[in-house]
Amino acid sequence: MDSTGQDINLNSPHKGLLSDSMVDVPVDSGGAARAPATPEGLTESEEEELRAELAKVEEEIGTLRQVLAAKERHCGELKRKLGLSALDGLRQNLARGWQDVQGSSAYRKTQETLSQAGQKTSAALSTMGSAISRKLGDMRNSAAFKSFEDRVGTVKSKVAGGRENGSDHLPSPTGSGDKPPVDHTPF
Repeated sequence: MDSTGQDINLNSPHKGLLSDSMVDVPVDSGGAARAPATPEGLTESEEEELRAELAKVEEEIGTLRQVLAAKERHCGELKRKLGLSALDGLRQNLARGWQDVQGSSAYRKTQETLSQAGQKTSAALSTMGSAISRKLGDMRNSAAFKSFEDRVGTVKSKVAGGRENGSDHLPSPTGSGDKPPVDHTPF
């Protein structure tokens, strides 16, 4: 092989290395009908050797593609036999991602902040509940509430008194109607 070319032997320790004498060659887009030109500095035997090696590498690439396709089919069969599906893989990836998120410092800081906010909110609501309870107690002991309570008690005793006398209806505000009203409810 020529030292000015690229060593494409995959077993070579010099694979992929280009020499400094390599020159960019423009690509001819309409050259399908033309005979390929022999690159400068190559003899016909070197060109044939390179073409044979190129064919061999292209064949290896095709073989590797076939092997990869067969491996992917085999992998799919194994997953199917194990009952694994693409959804299971996605589920595992999401679970792993969630664990990664929970392990992150940003998540822990946010969790601590929200926990502290929850505790402060709980304390504020507890304080507010105590204050409301205290205000309602103060209001119940006020003169206005006692007056209202007395009035409700009076009305209640009048209503209850009417029932104790054997009457199931409220006394009429007009004073008329000693007869109870007719109840048309089916039950």
